[in-house]
Amino acid sequence: MSIEVLNETTHELDGAEFETLARYVLNEMHVHAQAELSLMFVEPDVIEELHVRWLGLPGPTDVMSFPMDELRPGRPGEPSPPGILGDIVICPAVAAEQARAAGHHTLDEMLLLTVHGILHLLGFDHAEPEEEKEMFGLQRTLLLNFLASR
Repeated sequence: MSIEVLNETTHELDGAEFETLARYVLNEMHVHAQAELSLMFVEPDVIEELHVRWLGLPGPTDVMSFPMDELRPGRPGEPSPPGILGDIVICPAVAAEQARAAGHHTLDEMLLLTVHGILHLLGFDHAEPEEEKEMFGLQRTLLLNFLASR
């Protein structure tokens, strides 16, 4: 599995931890071992530009996902086909604001956003109540199991 982590911010973070989380989630979702994923951390102005350009929405956001080969989760013994999963862009500054409001650490918020972004790349969404229930439940389970395994 090829997972690239790029930090283009002044926020210090452990790229290896995010790579380990991404690898864990992709393995749990039975994504092919030859899949590729890029995870980029950017400043608010960069994600705001992407937010406006791709979604037509003003202001910076926390996370955006850009799927490439539209891979979907596999099943035990039947991984997804190999391919480029896509790119996830996270803004640590927005994550920090959200973490403060929720009463937890910025790192925890960015780990959650990483799982959230990967699930979006795998075709999950939360536009409808049933989709939200499925995606957020899976997101929570994946993150909690990852944290418990460390």
